[in-house]
Amino acid sequence: MTEATIGIIGGSGLYQIDAMTDVSETRIETPFGPPSDAIVLGTLEGKRVAFLPRHGRGHRISPSEIPFRANIYALKTLGVERIISVNAVGSLREDMAPMDIVIPDQLIDRTRLRENTFFQGGIVAHIAFAEPFCAEMRRLVHDAASSTGATVHGAGVYVTIEGPQFSTRAESQLYRACGADIVGMTALPEAKLAREAEICYAVVAFVTDYDCWRPDHEAVTTEMVLKSLVKGAETARTTVIRAVKSVPDNRTCACASALKDAIVTPSSMIPELVKQDLMPIAGRYFADSSR
Repeated sequence: MTEATIGIIGGSGLYQIDAMTDVSETRIETPFGPPSDAIVLGTLEGKRVAFLPRHGRGHRISPSEIPFRANIYALKTLGVERIISVNAVGSLREDMAPMDIVIPDQLIDRTRLRENTFFQGGIVAHIAFAEPFCAEMRRLVHDAASSTGATVHGAGVYVTIEGPQFSTRAESQLYRACGADIVGMTALPEAKLAREAEICYAVVAFVTDYDCWRPDHEAVTTEMVLKSLVKGAETARTTVIRAVKSVPDNRTCACASALKDAIVTPSSMIPELVKQDLMPIAGRYFADSSR
């Protein structure tokens, strides 16, 4: 049974959405352990949504410890087809200032300690990831963010670092030289796993600081980030609510069939336990056991 079709993953500064009604909580066990916290189910702008705080309530889970696979798996089992992810990021460009919103269109992966696929232990899949975000969802969140009056950048390259430490000055300058526009700690492997689960995914990246590349500007600190988050929390919340309102009932993008032809292991060779675990993710592709 579908409990929700839209998932909202709250990042730093967004731990709940008070506008939700008919609220209930559910705790889901997955083959990859429990999610970051109980998932809050409710109605928002007439749509059934599932809200999950990425770092857990109380911000107790470090970026490297976030159970990304469990989070995406749990949302998939609830029937989620689209995810709006909220991220706090640092800016690597002069024109992307604190309090701006960026809707990134590309990713660079600088993580190293995170499980980044559902497909292992006897099954291999290679999804296309040239365009890591759903174009349809990016348009929706861009329009929603713009309607708040905030300065919105409709594209940008998001480099995801391992954390939890902020970058060194040399790293910050390296990311700029590589073409990155913003730096954060949580868009990956979240985006990869959402694509493997055939879920549309877009990020609302809220700029809190200039990282540490500017020689004439104070380097990023936790205090600086938290102050910006307090100021911008309502804008981020309003963006999410308005984006949810504009989500259409049906999907027309390719995200819904991302696994088509991506699984290269014959179904007959996949261990049965692995198949059972991955039924919510890829069950429809296991139907033909002769593959």
